[in-house]
Amino acid sequence: MTDVFQTSLTFWPLVGLAYVGLFLLFAVTWGVSYRIKNAGIVDVVWAIGFSVLMIFYGVLPQGYLPRTLLFGSLVVLASLRLTWYLGNRFLHEYPVEDGRYNSFRVAFEEQGGSGKKGELHAEWMMFWLFQLQGLLMTILSVPFAMIALNQTPELYLIEWLAAGVWLVGFTGEAIADDQLRRFKTDPANKGKVCDTGLWGYSRHPNYFFQWLMWVAYFVFALATPNGWMTLYVPLIMLYFLTQVTGIKATEEQTLKTRGEAYRRYQQTTSAFIPWFKSQAPDTQQALSL
Repeated sequence: MTDVFQTSLTFWPLVGLAYVGLFLLFAVTWGVSYRIKNAGIVDVVWAIGFSVLMIFYGVLPQGYLPRTLLFGSLVVLASLRLTWYLGNRFLHEYPVEDGRYNSFRVAFEEQGGSGKKGELHAEWMMFWLFQLQGLLMTILSVPFAMIALNQTPELYLIEWLAAGVWLVGFTGEAIADDQLRRFKTDPANKGKVCDTGLWGYSRHPNYFFQWLMWVAYFVFALATPNGWMTLYVPLIMLYFLTQVTGIKATEEQTLKTRGEAYRRYQQTTSAFIPWFKSQAPDTQQALSL
């Protein structure tokens, strides 16, 4: 097998060109968000961006076509499904801005000072927050480029196993998203916490299954020379999904809107990995009496 890093004249310019394209894409996205006064649109661009990246990596290099088509179909299908879901959510909630981004905006305005100065500082910081997503996408897409450059004329068992892991993640995330959508669109559930279906086993099953797909991308890359070096990809996603824009930011926002009901949900339900419910501390005390 040929070391993909030996073809550095192809690999590094390819990734670099992808970053330039993403910088421009997120600059335009920021301009649109500034115009419509809603930063939530960046989530939709983030989702569709992985399809664009995979097609870009797959079309330009001369890798083994069956491998590129197999892996590319996984990335594009996941990207398009998430784009559809997030796009519908954005249109349904518009013009109300996602609470996470609104919190960022408020914090940035406080940092910048009062009045117009604070608003300008907030928009400048939002621009770089968008650019951070473009940089992160480039870093996460390195295994995409490596796999697309792999010319080995054979598909290995580990690549098929990775596709199986991806299928579990894809199906789980789709089910979790649909369950949450159905729950939110039912007027009878207004103000309530979704704890049915997969949400009864994890407070964020969508994030867990999304992360599982990134684990699958890493496993798939193991069949490519130096693919083990992309272990950082699922680790980075784990960090962001649990500590930054995922669980941490979502739960801080949900506690403001759901209060004690969500706090009780936190006490009984696993945060990330689906697991059986536990009893709330006060319930355990009552049983012991």
